[in-house]
Amino acid sequence: MKKILLIAIAAMSFGWANAAQKPENTIVLGTSQGFQGPEIEKNTYNVDKKGYIVLFDGTSLKGWRGYGKNHVPVRWEIEDGTLHFIGHNNPKYKDEKGNKREGGDLIFAHNFKNFIFEIEWKISKGGNSGIFYLAQETTNADRSKLEPIYISCPEYQVLDNENHPDAKLGKDNNRKAASLYDMIPAKPQNAKPYGNWNKAKIVVQDGKVTHYQNGTEVLTYNLWTPEWIKLLQDSKFSEKKWPHAYQLLSNCGGKNHEGFVGIQDHGDDVWYRNIKIKVLE
Repeated sequence: MKKILLIAIAAMSFGWANAAQKPENTIVLGTSQGFQGPEIEKNTYNVDKKGYIVLFDGTSLKGWRGYGKNHVPVRWEIEDGTLHFIGHNNPKYKDEKGNKREGGDLIFAHNFKNFIFEIEWKISKGGNSGIFYLAQETTNADRSKLEPIYISCPEYQVLDNENHPDAKLGKDNNRKAASLYDMIPAKPQNAKPYGNWNKAKIVVQDGKVTHYQNGTEVLTYNLWTPEWIKLLQDSKFSEKKWPHAYQLLSNCGGKNHEGFVGIQDHGDDVWYRNIKIKVLE
């Protein structure tokens, strides 16, 4: 009897452990397979108990691709359950023949409009990266050249504040971690040093945007308003300094006010994990 009871308890414990690991639900999302393509590739994603769609579970990059590409560049790799970008100082930066391996920004190729996006990041010493939202794939006027992702969308800055020179540029620390890059500084500035994990959260709801860093709200602003236009005009993306960037950012998200989330190749090692999004009405 004692042996049967122990077996029963063990079985119940195993069942509870498995239940705790199972997702609350799943959802099918369409993603585009190439530059400005339709969202025809269908994949199933786990949805956690809080309603967040798991975009990266530590094992697969389904739904992800390079910006302007139909594949994931090889310098984005899954490493110990994290999404790691191989920087220029990493021995894996070049292949066995000494050629630079392919990099580039990475996007989750589904358009989101209103959402809560959460992601954890860890930067290398002196490193720089960024988190994009409402991003578009755009070209120059004659469609001969792909424009950089950051001229079409806001950027949540990812930075080693102590060792990267960008921390001292811009205005009022608006290029430090969690800032709306080159526009609004994150206050308070509570980023952890390089080599430590930081948690980012971005909320977009009908044009109102809020950045959080390590559980603290650090800035808020409103897209498509006179306030937004003033921020652009006071930045490197002004109408005078960068007309095409100003044009795209003025109507960030395009006609539907939606776009991709993405992460930046800025040439430095960076790690991301626990990437998830909750769609809002």
